[in-house]
Amino acid sequence: MSSPQASPAPAPVLAVSSNKGGVGKTTLATNLAIYLRALREDLSVLLVGLDDQKTLDRMFALHEIQPGEPNLKHGWAERSLTNAIQLGQYGVHFVPSPPDLTMLKSRAEDAKTLARIVRNTDFDGVLILDTKSDLEALTVNAYHAADRILLPIADWASLEEAEKIFRLLERGRLDLTRVRVVFTLVDRRTKLERGEQHLFRKLQAEVQLRGWPYYKTSLSRSPRVEMLNSGTGRPRSILHDAKGTAVHEQMRQLTLEVLDDLELSEHMPELAFDEPDELWGGPPSDPGDGWRSHWRTS
Repeated sequence: MSSPQASPAPAPVLAVSSNKGGVGKTTLATNLAIYLRALREDLSVLLVGLDDQKTLDRMFALHEIQPGEPNLKHGWAERSLTNAIQLGQYGVHFVPSPPDLTMLKSRAEDAKTLARIVRNTDFDGVLILDTKSDLEALTVNAYHAADRILLPIADWASLEEAEKIFRLLERGRLDLTRVRVVFTLVDRRTKLERGEQHLFRKLQAEVQLRGWPYYKTSLSRSPRVEMLNSGTGRPRSILHDAKGTAVHEQMRQLTLEVLDDLELSEHMPELAFDEPDELWGGPPSDPGDGWRSHWRTS
């Protein structure tokens, strides 16, 4: 008698979240999906937007989404996204956006609803949740569903808003070690005042002081990338349309970090970091103040 086969491991879920707009959250989520597909062609990627902006539809849809087609609203009602998944541009799967969020918000009071929907969805790969720039019910649902929560930080205001997310996760008794800071829109020339360190270094030092793990690769501000998002009706990808920019290679390195973090880096190039202990922040010089000593797990 043959032994029963083990059930496949559940697909890892990433939530990209910031309750401050303008930090590159959706740019990070969409381009991370594209780079994941490019670096691991055997790995399926599903992108779900928890808002009604239709950015994902404009960027990935192979045809104009018709009113009767299944979207996130239908998936929520059916408690599975399976019937709403479409294959889109760049080989990335996505779920079309709902016309509005009113119904979804009213059905998202149970913070674990989306986690159950994800478990019921027939998809074998990485799922990326692009949250709305708020801390309302759908965003909280994303936190409960995610294995990793990526927090873009671009300025001091977004750093302070990230603190609210940590406090929210603590109140919800969620595992804080799933959080990863991503520094975005970095301009290493910007200083707060004459003689002070660059803003990016100041932000990085504050993140380290607070003991928040972060991916070492930061994403630079790029006028060319900003044009990709706003220059036409269809946002375009960094991988295909920003070659020659610093961000093009930075996105690759960041994606490699994410793959390694998710233990999906088999047969991938090794991470070429001079200081690997900085990956995900590392403990500060005083171990008693490190994030491992004061972060609680559920």
